[in-house]
Amino acid sequence: MSDDPLRTIRLEQAGVSDEQIQKVHAILLREKPEPTEGYSPLPLMLLGVMSACILFSAIYLGRYSGGFDPLVYDERILPGMLEAGAPAATAPDPKAVGKRVFTTVCSTCHQATGLGLPGAYPPLAGSEWVLGSDERVVRIVLDGLSGLITVKGGQLNNSMPAFGPQLRDEQIADVLTYVRSEWGNNAPPVPPDKVKQIRAQGGGRSGPWSAGELLKIP
Repeated sequence: MSDDPLRTIRLEQAGVSDEQIQKVHAILLREKPEPTEGYSPLPLMLLGVMSACILFSAIYLGRYSGGFDPLVYDERILPGMLEAGAPAATAPDPKAVGKRVFTTVCSTCHQATGLGLPGAYPPLAGSEWVLGSDERVVRIVLDGLSGLITVKGGQLNNSMPAFGPQLRDEQIADVLTYVRSEWGNNAPPVPPDKVKQIRAQGGGRSGPWSAGELLKIP
């Protein structure tokens, strides 16, 4: 008998059975090409797509990175204020900037209406804490607040995280200026220098304030 398995199957030109055809197919499927050493060449189409992506990324960064100047990403700097040779432009309205910060950072808890969530987060509209001493409200935003607090006659026991590490002095001043003048509130704006001064006085406080501690501050 021949060693070649294909020759052991005698197929006549007429009347080939399904079983014989299946045996032939099985033998052919077992005959796979020998593996080769080394790496397969990268398909030209894939290489072209990768090159196009790299080129597009380089063009995008060159056009929109702004030279990685930190002022480009300062929300207080509006388009056109940094154009070469342009005169110094007036800074945008702190309340407008503060509203953007509030929408991003504060509105989830205190709500866009400034009414908060009953039993969970205090209202800012008509709040004696918002309308009172800026010394206190700045510290709340800088270092956070925890424990029992009374706002507009209602008591809450929750916590507010410290935003001092995430927000700059100008951002804190702007968002407080917005809060103190929105929803019928009428309190003086908070200047960035005030926030800077209180931050320096804090000396790296490691924990949130309590309402009792804040009430001791004039």
